[in-house]
Amino acid sequence: MKYFIKKFCTLIITLFIISFVTFLAFQVIPGDSAVTALGTDASPEQVEALRESYGLNKNIAERYGDWLFHAARGDFGESVNYGIPVGELVGDRFFVTAGLGILSILIIVVLSLPLGILSAKKEGGLWDRLITLISQIGMAVPPFFLGMLITLLFGIVLKWFIPGRYVSFSESPAGYLHYMIFPALAIAVPKTAMMVKFLRSSVLRQMKSDYVRTARSKGNTENKVLYRHVLKNALIPVITFLGMVIADVLAGSIIIEQVFNLPGMGRLLIVGISNRDFPVVQAIVLYIAVLVIMVNFIVDMIYRLIDPRITV
Repeated sequence: MKYFIKKFCTLIITLFIISFVTFLAFQVIPGDSAVTALGTDASPEQVEALRESYGLNKNIAERYGDWLFHAARGDFGESVNYGIPVGELVGDRFFVTAGLGILSILIIVVLSLPLGILSAKKEGGLWDRLITLISQIGMAVPPFFLGMLITLLFGIVLKWFIPGRYVSFSESPAGYLHYMIFPALAIAVPKTAMMVKFLRSSVLRQMKSDYVRTARSKGNTENKVLYRHVLKNALIPVITFLGMVIADVLAGSIIIEQVFNLPGMGRLLIVGISNRDFPVVQAIVLYIAVLVIMVNFIVDMIYRLIDPRITV
């Protein structure tokens, strides 16, 4: 319990610092979002009226206090560009990005665990060399380039899907899954290759430990040694890497969303930056930061469950 409380307090402090840095960063950027929204032909009175309606005429401390108070309740204000609440705007795009991220993570876990373990078990053998070769190729291909290759091969040549034609889950769950599997693969393949290599190295490192020789001397089979003793210890550093991968996948699918024309948070972020729609950009940046912190917090808790010896 003491471990949990300390980690939770660290999480709250970190969130507070990040919220302040996120807010401050967009206050010092040159330019006026009111002028951007109204255009250069707007009169000074119109610009000042819009600045007052959005609270831009207050000092930074007052604006931060108002923003933090409302953000804690899920209210990030109104989009300057779209004229609708930011929460509603981001919420619609969130499910697209989250769905893509969850599907990508499932592919990563389902593929990397058996392939990494198989490669370690068959060290130096045909399967190990084949998996290592494929992993090296997978790590060398950037996700955006892999996305273009997938679009070319499966979309244009084989015509398994129509490039750029997104199908929402409400419209057709089967059509949604059919389309989303391709961008998910573009994200998952390089991450899977890294996970396989990381898991293989971790398992092989543990296989050389003294406790493995002791387990073998007691008559345990290789599978029993691997799955009952080695894997539990080998997964500790792998979970760290997996946590980083999960945060990266859920927060960093911006380019893939552009390649596959997905109406997710990535496109919204780019449009928000281009139009200086700071309320939208602040909300998305804070979402990414909170997601990374929460994933790291969950990883720390999993650490504690796997190895109770771990302390703060």
